[in-house]
Amino acid sequence: METIPSSTTLDIPKRGMPVTIITGFLGSGKTTLLNEILSNKQDLKVAVLVNEFGDINIDAQLLISTEEDMVELSNGCICCTINDGLVDAVYRVLEREERVDYMVIETTGVADPLPIILTFLGTELREFTRLDSIITLVDAEAFTPEHFDSEAALKQIVYGDVVLLNKTDLAAPEQVEEVEAYIQTVKPGARILRTQQAKVPLPLVLDVGLTPVELYQADEEHHEHEHHHHHSPHLDNDGFISVSFQSHSPFDIEKFEKFLTEEMPIEVFRAKGILWFDNSEMRHIFQLSGPRYDIQVEEWINSPQNQIVFIGRHLDSHKIRQQLQNCLILQPTQLAQAIGVKSF
Repeated sequence: METIPSSTTLDIPKRGMPVTIITGFLGSGKTTLLNEILSNKQDLKVAVLVNEFGDINIDAQLLISTEEDMVELSNGCICCTINDGLVDAVYRVLEREERVDYMVIETTGVADPLPIILTFLGTELREFTRLDSIITLVDAEAFTPEHFDSEAALKQIVYGDVVLLNKTDLAAPEQVEEVEAYIQTVKPGARILRTQQAKVPLPLVLDVGLTPVELYQADEEHHEHEHHHHHSPHLDNDGFISVSFQSHSPFDIEKFEKFLTEEMPIEVFRAKGILWFDNSEMRHIFQLSGPRYDIQVEEWINSPQNQIVFIGRHLDSHKIRQQLQNCLILQPTQLAQAIGVKSF
């Protein structure tokens, strides 16, 4: 385990826009790290590419402009979604007139990072960008050597140039030692940094020049099939799906709490959403990761409704939707809408 220095200065050389890929299993702290990077005070203009804006904490005081798939901040940073594909999102950043120093990409929690790595090394993007590092976050409290039987989660560690062993404050010291020892068996010589709330000096994760580009290029033909399809077959084998639920009726807070604590399947690894409770006029922002969940309260900015997504392995979507339906306070003419079950 490396000591984290106090230095916080970065001097990025101009030899192709450096790119960092942030990966890690569901709920490991990827978005928290992104928020750290976006709020940096180093005059570094960062472009962050994400699958959705929802979890990014964009301070309203920093906000300059918002487009459908791009948000611009007053500190020079921008956020883009990858809605139309990774390559298109990268080009949208490269084509901007304003200076952008650095690019950071967040993978989904069940993604094998290899197809994204090869997108930068095996396409014309290699002429304009420089793959700098793959940062893998690991939840020190929730991690087990089986790592949820997920091959993608294992690959995230294998391909990581730096591993942030995160949430060390929530795990017993001996558990942290055991997880770190296991990571070293998966990735001998791994650069491991222990973190809390993904706080890390940016010079330890940005512009570190750690990605062994030559090894990937030498091995690229072997992975050509995966690269062309831009999907890793491991995800299907892992059995992950998301189950989305929406309703225009409020939850009974006691019934919903019972669902969370007594009825929710243990196969759910991640959940997030906006909740409407019958006894409250406030909007509730819900986040669940492993055994922990958090609810933040704020004012409604639109009509109240429930929107919630669960991600897990081999979930019974019909049962989950029925359980949530049973938590609703329904008027005789109201029906809840349960939408969206998809495989990753």
